Amino acid sequence: MRLLNATLTLSAALLLTGATQAQVSLDSVRIAAKDTVALAKFYQAAFGMQEVNRIVNPGGTEVFVNFGATVEAAKANKNPLMVLFHRDSDDVKDPVPHIIFHVRDMAATVAAVKAAGGTMTGDPRPFRDSGIIIGFATDPAGNRIELIQRPSAEEPAGKKSSE
Repeated sequence: MRLLNATLTLSAALLLTGATQAQVSLDSVRIAAKDTVALAKFYQAAFGMQEVNRIVNPGGTEVFVNFGATVEAAKANKNPLMVLFHRDSDDVKDPVPHIIFHVRDMAATVAAVKAAGGTMTGDPRPFRDSGIIIGFATDPAGNRIELIQRPSAEEPAGKKSSE
């Protein structure tokens, strides 16, 4: 009987823990730039993101962007937003934080990044023997961007880089 009670208690605790974790989701991603309005234009040109909100604060302007062919489509998109937050300098020292985008066409994305004023930190390359291609870019404010192209059969469900 003790074993049954202990098993039921443990099972209930695990179910409650799983339910709590299931209620957590990504709300947004925040990156910073000295000129957030100019950076929003880069993300629109390079990745098709649209400005969906803007907050002017005494310390600088915050610009919210999301994927969509139009502003209305971007506002309707339920994906997490990217918030462009003001900082006093674009002299970025920490190379670890970065944005990761799923892309369908690495070559076209690299061309768009370069045309919009971004740079690549090297040529995109295969990730082991997985069929995945990765590339690393830097936006005009110095934020790092990782680009991942998965084999089409492995494309994550619901992820659309061009919406």
